[in-house]
Amino acid sequence: MTIELFAHPFSSYCQKVLIAFYENDVPFTYRMLEDEGVGDELSALWPMKRFPILRDDGRVVLEASIVIEHLQNHHPGPVRLIPDDPDLALEARMLDRVFDNYVMTPQGRFVFDALRPAEHRDPFGVDEARRMLDTSYAWLDRRMAGRTWAVGESFTLADCAAAPSLFYADWTHPIPARFESLHAYRARLLQRPSFARAVEEARPFRHYFPLGAPDRD
Repeated sequence: MTIELFAHPFSSYCQKVLIAFYENDVPFTYRMLEDEGVGDELSALWPMKRFPILRDDGRVVLEASIVIEHLQNHHPGPVRLIPDDPDLALEARMLDRVFDNYVMTPQGRFVFDALRPAEHRDPFGVDEARRMLDTSYAWLDRRMAGRTWAVGESFTLADCAAAPSLFYADWTHPIPARFESLHAYRARLLQRPSFARAVEEARPFRHYFPLGAPDRD
């Protein structure tokens, strides 16, 4: 059985999936998008040309959250990223959507706007994204008070989403210093071996960050 991951190490959503692979030491073949021919193969698999994409023994799985669920269903390991308790599983999925929709997405609006030609910039959209991040930071700081991980004491799907979300969001629109619980959570995520590995693998590509990668992390 061959597991192939079409991904790029600097992509936040790819890092989300890589964390899941590394948490349970699931072996896979890395189909890096910079390699010759891989982009064309990706386009043939998924015309939207979005990644990561998993191909597992011929089966194609789209979307980072679904890839992580697929890994748990078909390649389980000791770390249960979707809790067995149905209420905790629902909470993990809920927080996964919070991080994707209300941290990762507005953070991306800053980045995509910076990549546009100057005459097509969207200052209103960027300001909207800034306000959304400010609201998310305040809500998450309250939630993380007294918690180790997003869903209690167990590392889950929600933390896989949180790690790259908060990593890049703090580069883009820094988390205010007063949000101590959220800063502490981000620091714990960076110390988690699975995410630390993903960050190190992406380090050579930091020059791609259009807003300028800060000299930290």
